[in-house]
Amino acid sequence: MQLTGDQMLLETPLWRQTPPAAFPVCLGFMSLALGWTNASHVMPEISEDIGHLLLAASTGYFIWFFVFYLRKFMSRPKVVLEDMGSAPARAGIAAMAMSMMLLAAALLPFGISVPLVWWTGVILQIIASVVVLHAIWDEPPEKRHFSTFQYLTFVGPVVGPLAGVQLGYVWESELLIDAALVAYVIVTAGIILTIRRDPVPDKLRPSVMIFLAPLCLFALGYGVLGYDTAFTVFYWAGSIVAFGLIFLLPWMTRGGYTPVWGAFTFPIAAFLNVQVMAVAKGHGIWAEVGVYAGLVIGTPVVLYMVYRTVMEWVTGDLSRKSGAATA
Repeated sequence: MQLTGDQMLLETPLWRQTPPAAFPVCLGFMSLALGWTNASHVMPEISEDIGHLLLAASTGYFIWFFVFYLRKFMSRPKVVLEDMGSAPARAGIAAMAMSMMLLAAALLPFGISVPLVWWTGVILQIIASVVVLHAIWDEPPEKRHFSTFQYLTFVGPVVGPLAGVQLGYVWESELLIDAALVAYVIVTAGIILTIRRDPVPDKLRPSVMIFLAPLCLFALGYGVLGYDTAFTVFYWAGSIVAFGLIFLLPWMTRGGYTPVWGAFTFPIAAFLNVQVMAVAKGHGIWAEVGVYAGLVIGTPVVLYMVYRTVMEWVTGDLSRKSGAATA
């Protein structure tokens, strides 16, 4: 009896088909948890217990997928290069590194300071950038183009200050965010030129949501570093972009569900966190409205993607739909 492709996929151990597409959702889940926790510190009516529960759950969720992907890599190291065959998969690898840096921040509310976790994330981010550059270089020239997925790869170090400053790595955090800003300008200019030439395919339209993430993360990074003017500029830029993206939601979802919908998670969570910081910095009622909007919209969206990602991973659908390599 000959097995079909789907049957063979189901016969494969789950860890061998762990897809990079899971990590943007990990990033969004952990960001949402930090948003709930930090919101409870500036708005007492919000329960801190919910934040701590989500932090514990999101930490376990990320470690689960990270360990499985690490095992997949150790089984056959070249599988990472095979996973780099598409822009969403490359973004997934970068999201893994960003999640590791964010994990260091997620542990701090519990009084756990683990600089090694932060440095692991920083090093993984650098490695991810180098590997992606290699993958892009190996592509035929006609296939090379800019996309919002590259924000995660090349602007990902912007996450560094969120835990780095509290861990005492101030100048290192400034170096990371400044390098990310240079990359942000280059990638954004490239994306604008690309979109003018090539419309975004239906199945990749949710990736437009990623435009929101770097603006919010720059605001957060400069905010913790004490650059209030830079925080205010990026805060309002992010808020305006978030408002504009609301009107693009029907357009972004027109192609139906794909694993790229993971791109909805971390930008919404980043928006929530920047609104929380704005409340702490005295931006008043509009920031408070932003916090509630982020919680009300972000919580069900992120938790739905958390659930769906696990269910599709277990059945093998996530690996198949995202084109993940098998070890």
